[in-house]
Amino acid sequence: MKYSNQLWKQRLAGRLPAHLAEEIDVFEDEIELRRQGKIDERVFAETRLRRGVYGQRYDNGQRHDGITTRKLPYPEDKPTKGPNTVWDAPGMQRIKIPFGGLNATQLEVLAELAEEYSDGVAHITTRQDVQLHFIHLDDTPAIMRRLAAVGITTREACGNTIRNVTACPYAGVCRDQVFDVTPYAKMTAYYLLGHPECQDFGRKFKIAFSGCSRNPCALVRMHDFGVIAKTRENNGRLERGFEAYVGGGLGAVPYQAKLYSEFLPETELLPTLVAIARLFTRLGEKRNRNRARIKFLVDKLGIEEFKRLVEQERAQLPEDPRWKEALEEIPRYREEPRRPAALVEIEPAGSAEFREWLRRNVYRQRQEGYAAVTIALPLGDITAAQLRRLADITRNYTNETIRTTVEQNFLLRWVSEADLPAIYEDLKAAHLAEPVANTIADITACPGTDTCRLGIASSRGLAAELRTRLLERREPLDESVRGLRIKISGCFNSCGQHHLADVGFYGVKRNKGRYAVPHFQVLLGGQWGENAAAYGLAIGVVPSKRVPEALERILGRYLAGRQDGESFQAFIQRIGRAECLKMIEDLREIPTHQADPSYYVDWGDAREFTIGDLGVGECAGELVSPTEFQLAAAEREAFEAQLHLEKGEAGEAARRAYEAMKRAAQALIAHRLGRAPQDPEQVVETFRKHFYDTELFFDAFARGKFAQYYFNAHKRNGGPWDEDAARKQIEEAQLFLEAAHACYQRLLEQEQPVI
Repeated sequence: MKYSNQLWKQRLAGRLPAHLAEEIDVFEDEIELRRQGKIDERVFAETRLRRGVYGQRYDNGQRHDGITTRKLPYPEDKPTKGPNTVWDAPGMQRIKIPFGGLNATQLEVLAELAEEYSDGVAHITTRQDVQLHFIHLDDTPAIMRRLAAVGITTREACGNTIRNVTACPYAGVCRDQVFDVTPYAKMTAYYLLGHPECQDFGRKFKIAFSGCSRNPCALVRMHDFGVIAKTRENNGRLERGFEAYVGGGLGAVPYQAKLYSEFLPETELLPTLVAIARLFTRLGEKRNRNRARIKFLVDKLGIEEFKRLVEQERAQLPEDPRWKEALEEIPRYREEPRRPAALVEIEPAGSAEFREWLRRNVYRQRQEGYAAVTIALPLGDITAAQLRRLADITRNYTNETIRTTVEQNFLLRWVSEADLPAIYEDLKAAHLAEPVANTIADITACPGTDTCRLGIASSRGLAAELRTRLLERREPLDESVRGLRIKISGCFNSCGQHHLADVGFYGVKRNKGRYAVPHFQVLLGGQWGENAAAYGLAIGVVPSKRVPEALERILGRYLAGRQDGESFQAFIQRIGRAECLKMIEDLREIPTHQADPSYYVDWGDAREFTIGDLGVGECAGELVSPTEFQLAAAEREAFEAQLHLEKGEAGEAARRAYEAMKRAAQALIAHRLGRAPQDPEQVVETFRKHFYDTELFFDAFARGKFAQYYFNAHKRNGGPWDEDAARKQIEEAQLFLEAAHACYQRLLEQEQPVI
């Protein structure tokens, strides 16, 4: 029941760990002090973020995503102090779930919180967290107390700290694992929680654990620090350790993690992490948040120098008795089944729907007679009622062994094979038995414009539309296509992990005359497997309403042109990106607003995606400005850079990427000043003077970050390039071009006469 904070404090007295109770009390006091103006807003923002409390987009109405209807739990006429205020507009509470592990009681509490404080829906994230949207700041202390009473904390769910420690949800039951990494992930999460060496980072730090190198369940190589289980012989004894990686990350420009150690002994795991934290604190960027992730530090120092400095820090660390104590707990970790194993041949039995579910959603564990069952959630959403049903199922069939996954699903472990028909019926009754796990229809998407302040286009709306179309196809999908992955982000920041998908999309904006049109950048050829082994590159921008058609063409071309046994990644690499662009090139055309206004409305949103009602009196044939021509030419240059990279010509690829940025800068200069210089030095200085120093190029999201990409590329132009560095410059060029389009639109808005 939604009692006041004080009533929950009284009801839960003595049930919370003392340190958590004190922290929540302090946070409650800080909320009041901020209301009184006694704490600076920037300081308070970091305080609440470290407890997982976010602001979110608030449109004072109702949103539809095609699958669930997320209605605000507050009246539409609720008075506010303005849009996106932290006080009166709803926000989001992120809840840390280390390694994704939950039990039935925790599921029930999450259901209660979703129902009482949110919109009745809990959202599973790509980092195994749980998020509640549309919550109010005043309610967060009660939410935190109720979570703490069942062993869950929101501490450091956000902020410049160690974020949720993720791990393969199959760890312990995987047939390919070297050993179970679950207790190591748990040990790491709680050892580093609130650790004094992890409180002064410039940005966040993410850690992942995988039990094998083959499967993608933990995505180790896209993390700040990630490890893969490994063993070796040492004096006749089998020694556990890890293949360790550092400096990975997605975001606007993705970085592949570098191999830090081929074998990091288990005894060195925690000390090494502390040493890395100390080095990150000492040498990591603090002023420019856009360069404050550890991937930039690794890239700047080089992996060998970075490793040398970490080892130097490690040698200076005083011995911590908790290192040994934590390792002593590892052998004590156990997961046990509730019911006896049953070797039953069940595939021929049951309905066609059950057999399909068995094929897609059930994984036979390494323990004979047991299975792990995936509960596929549409867009990562689960209702309060479904959470309660899932809690009952978890109790009835297992010892409450359930985990969240990085694909925004649940995994129920240790199900006796004999119980699979019954558990299927129970899940079906709860609308949780859709047989789409590990298929192309199980689409990953970030919140996008539904709730995220950075969202440009509706990632959830597009995901819902694609999912519906894939599931309602008249002809079944070929198996080679069914196993592909689609991932969608609402902006370039890759919260939907679009770089890792076979087919990825991220939201951008383009303009047609005076109207804004939602678009998505298309990326092909990312490698989800082998712990995120490769990132895809963009091939072109398509209007949002034509993305489903673009997907059909891409899949159709693959089916028609693949060679025997050829994977999608190999096919894309073989035909080349120029051919890929041809598949979608004609789809990039945008009809005028008068001819087809549907293009100017995003998926799942009834409102027009426009900068204003500026289309009155437009003629059927619109004039295209010289600036638009120049920006289009810059995009072609960026695409040529990708083609050269594909041929292994790193130097030419980097040069073309730089030329794309220079051409876009010239386009803006010419629009602003009437003409643009041709000398590269003069272009940089003119752009800096008229767009960077004046902050005309800045936006609310990236500020001046994308301009710095151009400045840095200018400094490096003509220098030596390897493939990895050239790839990064191409990514940066693409982001600079997106910022140039946005800047041009802002200039048009400023120039619009007031009538």
